[in-house]
Amino acid sequence: MNLRLFLPRHFQRLVKRSLPTTLFGRSLLIIVLPVALMQIAVTWVFFDAHWQTVTSRLSDGLAGDVAWAVESYQDDPSPAAMARLSDRAEKSLSLSLALQPGRTLPVGRRANPFAVVDRSLEQALAQRLDAPFWFDTTRYPAYVDIRVQVNEGVIRILAPRDRAFATQGHIFVLWMTVATLLLTAIAILFIRNQTRSIERLASAADDFGKGIDAPAFKPHGAREVRQAAHAFLAMKSRIQRHIDQRTALLASVSHDLRTPLTRLKLELALAEPGPRNAEMKRDLAEMEHMIDEYLAFARGEGGEAMETIHLKGLIDEVSEGALRAGAEVHVAADPELTASVRPNALKRALSNLVMNAAVHGEHIEVSAAARVAGGVEITVDDDGPGIPEDRYEDAFKAFNRLDDARNQNDKGVGLGLAIARDVARGHGGDVTLDRSPMGGLRAVVRLPG
Repeated sequence: MNLRLFLPRHFQRLVKRSLPTTLFGRSLLIIVLPVALMQIAVTWVFFDAHWQTVTSRLSDGLAGDVAWAVESYQDDPSPAAMARLSDRAEKSLSLSLALQPGRTLPVGRRANPFAVVDRSLEQALAQRLDAPFWFDTTRYPAYVDIRVQVNEGVIRILAPRDRAFATQGHIFVLWMTVATLLLTAIAILFIRNQTRSIERLASAADDFGKGIDAPAFKPHGAREVRQAAHAFLAMKSRIQRHIDQRTALLASVSHDLRTPLTRLKLELALAEPGPRNAEMKRDLAEMEHMIDEYLAFARGEGGEAMETIHLKGLIDEVSEGALRAGAEVHVAADPELTASVRPNALKRALSNLVMNAAVHGEHIEVSAAARVAGGVEITVDDDGPGIPEDRYEDAFKAFNRLDDARNQNDKGVGLGLAIARDVARGHGGDVTLDRSPMGGLRAVVRLPG
């Protein structure tokens, strides 16, 4: 049965918001909630079907003895008969009887926390006695005080509490509460051990995604969790082998491509100057730049170790290239702001963003600040022509050149933004685009803490 068909939508949202979001909380709820409901149901059945029934019978028995004592006194109200009646009640019924001449019944009484006790005793006395009565079940810890109005005054009867109701009910409730707390503690202990192994696996996967090696990670927990951990370690090993092979291949390609380029540059340097010579040098420079971009994109982050650096120094270093290109750059960053990053990879990403802004704009603003939710945010603004909002994601596609939106650099191959996003995501963050307050494009680099 699908409860969504019967529950109001706002109630569904309320229930969803009320449920825990963590695996630990949900597992604990799955175990503890049924146990608690079972304990409550057992307690309710105990009080309703057993304790209340026993209490009613005890109250009815006590009321019968009280009625017998009152009727016996009314048959012979002499002091001698009262003495004999009191002695007989004490020995046979464990009741303490006393006549209070000229007294009247008290007005009002304190309520018992267990209302069923007063209710059962009051019903039993009302059925057995014709005379007015009053009782109190709270004044004395071991006795019940019952008073009956007679012509000569008030007959006061003190009866043991266990004659009026079952006195072991609170012990049952105590044991049920202790059992619930004990089961909850055991559940918390075992569930915490299971979720801790999942948290370790998630942390190792997150570290690997950021390029941080976790050699001390070992599979723990239940069999299914260990299977997932072994699968992760096997996947990590395969990916690492692939990265190592790709790095070795790119090193070879870089050497093989640069060697003929170096020979050509040397030959052109030794050749006689001329217009065609200059054009060939420009072609070689463009080819070298394209190869550098291709290799940078394919190489990714290489295997560079994470370091904690001051971002302002890195941003100042990156901004020097834009200054040399003729752009006006303003940097706003706290000198004490730090982040754990791969310095060379982040430098390459920021350099692509800043140089892209320098190519298309004259004024650039680069700022860095800590995020409220944790991590840092680096913003690059320019006053260039910008990019249409519906083309933001297209700008991140490799080899995609938005010629109709921004005048691309002739040497560009459409990898600048792709490399920047790849680096940011490799750190566990991202790069997004937006409209700049300066009128051009805003690139925002978000890095985790």
